[in-house]
Order: sequence, then C-alpha cells, then structure tokens
Amino acid sequence: MIRLQDAALRRGPRILFEGATFQAHAGQRVGVVGANGSGKSSMFALLRGELETDAGEATIGQGLVMAHVRQESPDGGQSALDYVLDGDAELRRVQAGIARAEAGAALCENELHALYESMERIDGYGAEARAGRLLHGLGFAADEVGNPVSSFSGGWRMRLNLAQALMCRSDILLLDEPTNHLDLPAILWLERQLKAYEGILMVISHDRDFLDGVCTRILHIEHQAITAYAGNYTEFEARRAEQLAQQQAMFERQQKDLKHLQSFVDRFRYKASKAKQAQSRLKMMERMQKIAPAHADSPFRFRFMAPERQPQHLLKLEGARLGYGDSVVLDGVGLSISAGDRLGLLGVNGAGKSTLVKALADGATVLGGERVAHRDTHIGYFAQHQLEQLNPDQSPFDHLQRLMPGEREADLRNFLGRFGFSGERIFEPVAPFSGGEKARLVLALMIRQQPNLLLLDEPTNHLDLEMRQALSVALMEYDGALVVIAHDRHLLRSVCDELLIVHDGGVETFDRSLDDYAAWLRERESGGSDAPGDDAAPQPANDTGPRPNRREERRLEAEKRQRLKPLTDRVREVEKQLEKLRGELEKLEQQLADEALYTDGARKDELTELVRRQGEARAAIDDLEWTWLEASEKLEAAAG
Repeated sequence: MIRLQDAALRRGPRILFEGATFQAHAGQRVGVVGANGSGKSSMFALLRGELETDAGEATIGQGLVMAHVRQESPDGGQSALDYVLDGDAELRRVQAGIARAEAGAALCENELHALYESMERIDGYGAEARAGRLLHGLGFAADEVGNPVSSFSGGWRMRLNLAQALMCRSDILLLDEPTNHLDLPAILWLERQLKAYEGILMVISHDRDFLDGVCTRILHIEHQAITAYAGNYTEFEARRAEQLAQQQAMFERQQKDLKHLQSFVDRFRYKASKAKQAQSRLKMMERMQKIAPAHADSPFRFRFMAPERQPQHLLKLEGARLGYGDSVVLDGVGLSISAGDRLGLLGVNGAGKSTLVKALADGATVLGGERVAHRDTHIGYFAQHQLEQLNPDQSPFDHLQRLMPGEREADLRNFLGRFGFSGERIFEPVAPFSGGEKARLVLALMIRQQPNLLLLDEPTNHLDLEMRQALSVALMEYDGALVVIAHDRHLLRSVCDELLIVHDGGVETFDRSLDDYAAWLRERESGGSDAPGDDAAPQPANDTGPRPNRREERRLEAEKRQRLKPLTDRVREVEKQLEKLRGELEKLEQQLADEALYTDGARKDELTELVRRQGEARAAIDDLEWTWLEASEKLEAAAG
C-alpha cells in the first residue's frame, strides 16, 4: 500500500502541495496529471525516498519492491539483453550464488539446493525469454538484443531503461513519461503490459489516450493540492468539467468559438470549393462540444492565422522514390495534397514517415520521380530538429521580431503570451528553456508565418496536456491543409479526416479507424493478410524482372485466407472474450478504488466479495491468454 496523510512538499520556498491525503492498493493503476512544475516528478521522488515530506507523512508498505525508470542514459559494452536482465535483482543474486558455487566456493548442500529452488520459484530459467519479449515489444529487432548498450541512440537507450524497470518483479511501479521515446506500436504494446500489472502502478503522462487505456484512478495536482478521482482520464476530465461549469467565462468563450465556426459553415457549406472545409468545421464543432469545457482554465489559447492564399492543389508526389544517398526507404509514392486535406500518418519507427514528410517539406529526400508544388504553397514544417535550430542566445521576443520587424512590441508580447511566454520571460535567452518551452516557441514562430500547408512531425513531444489540448483545438480550427505524424492518438483522432499507413516501402490509405490500428499490427505479426497493401505491394522502379500475375496472386491469397479462417476466427473469438473479461476486471478495480471500502467496517463482506471476484477474473484472463497464445501459434504455423 502507498499512503499519504496530510503530506506537504516544498522545493525551495515554493509549496508544491500540502494537505495531500490518498491511498493506493495493489491492482490500482493511478495516473498522475498536472501542469509542468506542479510537483508530479517530485512526488515520485518522495515515494522513492529521495525527498522527505515537510509536513504529514508518506508511507510505503513494508517489504514492497519498487521499480522505476532511470532517467540517466545508460552506456557501456554490456549487451541490451543483459542490461534488461539486471532489472530483476533477485535473479541476479541467485545467479551470482550459483556461479560462485560452480566456481568452487564452499557452500553446504542445503544452501546450493535453496539457490536452485529459488531459481525455479522465480522462473529464472525463463528470464532471458521474458527479457527478449520485453525488448521485442518495445521495438528492438531480434538481432539487436546482443548489441552493446553503447551502440544504441539516446531514445533507444531510454527504451532499455523502461524494459529494465518492467523486468523487475515489483510490487510498485513508478513510470514518469514512459511513452516519450516510444512510437505508437510500442505504446499500444506497453498499454497491454501495464493492464496486466498486478501491483500498484503510478504513471505520469501527457498522453490522454494512454491514460485512458491504462488507468483506473487519476491524481490531479493543481493549486498546491492533490485531488483523487475514480476512473480514467476522460472520466476525470468530465468530473472536472462539471466543477468548472460554474465559471460563466467558460461558456462565453466556448460559445464565441462555436459562433465563429458556425459562421464559416453558413457562409461556405454550399460553395463547391469550400464544401470540404465546411464539413470539416462541422466535425470540429462536434468535437469541441465534448472536449473544450474541461480545459476552460487552460493558460494556452491561440489560433492559426488564416493563410494569405489558399490554392486548391497544394503539393503532389508522383512515382517518387524517397531515401538518403543510395538507400531507398519508400518507392513508387504517389500522394496529392489539396486545400482542406487533413492527413495522419501511421507506421512503425523506421518505416519512412519522417522521410515522407521531409520529401513534402522541401524535396530533400526525393531520389527519383516528381515533387510538384503550387507557386502559392506556403509550408509550415515542425520537426524535433527545429528545436535545436533556435538561436540559444536570443530570446522569444528576438526570434519573433526577426520574423515581424515592423510589428509593435505590444502586439509581439500579446502573441507570445498565448503560448505561455509572459513578463520578462520573453526577453530571456532560450538556451536554458525546457523542451516544452522550445516546442511552444517553434510552434508560435511557425503559426505567425501563416502557412497554408502544415507538416507536423511529432508536434506533441515535450508538450503537457493543456498545451496539447490547445494545439488540438487550434488545428481543428485551422483553415489550411495538414499532414501529421504523432503517437498522440487523441490529436490524430481530433484533427485528421484520413489516415495513411507507411509500411513495406510504400504509402497507402488506411481504410480502418485509428482504434483498429492495434489489431492491424497484431494481424501482421501473426502472419495475417488483412493489412492494406498485401495484395499489391509496390514494385521497385529499377526492378527489371518479370512482373507477377496480380490476379493469380489475389486468388492464392483468397484461398489462403479461406484456409486460415477457422484459426483466425478462433483467435478473434478468444480476443473478444479477453476484452470482455478485462472490462469486467476494470469495473471491479474501479469499485475497489473506493477508499470507503477499506475504512467502513460494515462493508467488510462487500470488500471480500469484490476481492474474490477480482481474483477469479484475473485467473480466467490468465487461462485465456494461454489459450490465445496457443491459437496464435497455430495460426502462425499454418500461415507459414
């Protein structure tokens, strides 16, 4: 159990929170949210024993094993697999004892027998396979697990830190921004892992879909207080919206936005050249009704300035071969972007999403084929490397004034204020700014240039929930076209009308919903052929061999699907049963999150019954997961 009782914590003269009281028990998955600097990471440091309360107390159940993700980047010649295995401290202790005995150390027979029993008890003989599965789930290729840690880039080393924390057989798991260095497939895999975690999980994240998928409780740190909410992030947001509903300003602001959107729809819905954008605004209004209220007090509020010109046909790639030097990443790419298009790009890391966006931005990765841009196309390109291109010695005001030399200081101040830069902060050099502050500044500079085509490569990295929300709303209202790469599913769902999948060296329309992406990934891993493009893989332009008979290929693929159908149906049937059971388990865990159950003696029988049903549900899920694994292996073997 984790327990805070009237706890207060300061950093220097500043109070982060005080009077904080909450409990967390095994099986609860707690999301910790709040503005940057509110005290989320400091609370984790308090739980790890690195800080002490300034008042009240913070207690952890005796003997509980706690795991967390190291923030420093690892280095050295140790293999990735061995580094992850180090996360299981008891395994390493037992292995060291056995190694000493095998090297001739004097151990009595009972001691050696106890070591072998411990090895069996902790499944030490299957530890390497478990570590390998963790690495695979986080995106490491099978031939990379033996590579030295020092051979990986910074982002992949942080994935190793995450794998090491997951390897620990812990009772408490603290995760601070675990999705920061992950692509969407790895995030979906991590969600499944954390849902099965049986201890106390506490996670800090700015990814609302991830919080929705994992958490059964939310702790919100705001105004130097910690408030606990039952349910996931969306449920927290709805309850917080109810609290904020008392603020009349919220309604006035939202009505003003809706009126602005409605006027656009009324003016242009029957004009052919603007009909698509008008329909898009109707969608925005529907989305805004649901998501705006809970963020009425957000410190960020901005709009993209209307483009000066908006040609109908902005940019296209025809028969394009994309890559770097002699390395071709994507081939035969045909993509046309018109006014009002809102495209989201899906695909695993390394598939070529950023390569495609760079080709659209300036043609830098185009090795062959054609890139054609209208003379009035004005591109706004956001990528992580642009944060590094800010002049570290200049201030936000200096950067903006260079773009707008004739503007009044008051107008520049007001514009920067919408992105959270105020007071003397706007005149300070950007060198010591956080990643989030630099990302906000790059967005501000890009927006001020009034682009009619936005290319956004992971724009939400480093942004907190409130800034992500402000960006989503601004993009929904944006008049131009946009292409987005993001692992933030809420952003993709909110602003994109069409999804493209980048895979197997090509780019195609993803004709399923974003929620089906996880299933699509699993189908490909298990050898299924329902993924778009399997029937018509793009041919390299320099392929001089005979072209295959596509009709015959499709016939063979259809026969194969028919042959595999019973096995595929079995896998899907088990997945549906698992989904239902997991839903039931989540409801039980939400009921168990009620602290009154543990303090009200009259509810002892109710608590016992809920715990019994929780145990039965977990056991049933375990059995079904084995059934799913066996069915998947049969399907994979049959698929060849």
